Amino acid sequence: MNKKQKKELVQNWEIFFIDRGVSEHLVDQYVKYVERLVESNLPVIFEIEHLSKLIGIDLFDLHKIVGNPNYFYREFTIPKKRGGTRTVTAPYPSLLMCQTWIYENILKPVPVHFCSHAYRENKSIITNATPHLNQKALLKMDMKDFFPSIPINWVINLFSQLGYPNNISYYLARICCFDNALPQGASTSPALSNILLRNLDSRLYKLSKSYNLNYTRYADDMAFSGHYIPHKIIGIIERIISDYGLLVNSDKTTLIVGDKQKIVTGISVKGNSLALPRSSKRLIKQEIHYIKQYGLVSHISKLKIKNPYYLQSLEGKLRFWLQIEPESDVASENLYFIKSLLNNK
Repeated sequence: MNKKQKKELVQNWEIFFIDRGVSEHLVDQYVKYVERLVESNLPVIFEIEHLSKLIGIDLFDLHKIVGNPNYFYREFTIPKKRGGTRTVTAPYPSLLMCQTWIYENILKPVPVHFCSHAYRENKSIITNATPHLNQKALLKMDMKDFFPSIPINWVINLFSQLGYPNNISYYLARICCFDNALPQGASTSPALSNILLRNLDSRLYKLSKSYNLNYTRYADDMAFSGHYIPHKIIGIIERIISDYGLLVNSDKTTLIVGDKQKIVTGISVKGNSLALPRSSKRLIKQEIHYIKQYGLVSHISKLKIKNPYYLQSLEGKLRFWLQIEPESDVASENLYFIKSLLNNK
């Protein structure tokens, strides 16, 4: 929206208030409120009735969501790569619609720190890993209970800082939270976490620069790399994160020095170019070797594979391999083989 359009929008609101017989004193207050939001390219919201119309949800349903958002989620667990399970709290369609509107219209344009690579356009695990290529030392740290550790009052304060009054900030925050914290599964949680941790990212980036290190964060995974990483920096990072009310999962803290394999968000950064870890390549090649040697049906039967999309999952792994190593002949040839099996099904 250009300056002229913004000015016209504010004027239209002013005309609206005057036509409705709003007192001159309140018109001035309302116009200033509108101007702040319009200048920031944010939607103007007056009261919960107005919010329901903007989202396109029945006012009664929105009242129920704001009154008790926990009733609008279902919980389930998914396995973690390193063992154990992760609880996902997924919103029902009506709540998801509200969250999606908040993300698209309010959260999406809000800037985040450039060191944050998760849940962002033109950012990925590849851009997250690239700064750590060919470094002698790599420090990996992980934040514990990431989303649930971010409380609702942070979210309320964020919407207030964006320019919304206390009541609107509270409504928006309630829509985005479960048990008064960010849920693992809400469509707003990824963007909110990046926005709310912008100052933390800035502080960790400045710390890394003071030690001539690179720093990136992908959700709860932090990586620091450079020529030399003093062990004392781990305690400094833990204290900084603790200052923000968050905790480091010390069991996952890893300092890798020398010629050992270094992996950041599932990608090897040991050399001058990104690579799929050797262990991942070996497993993929082994599976395809068995399919070629014994046949697909026999291989699936022998390993008791129950996944009906087994071939598609193999195809996905090979495409990921090629995304990291575009010139890999092995990945290309195996992808062609898997695609031929899929086409003949």
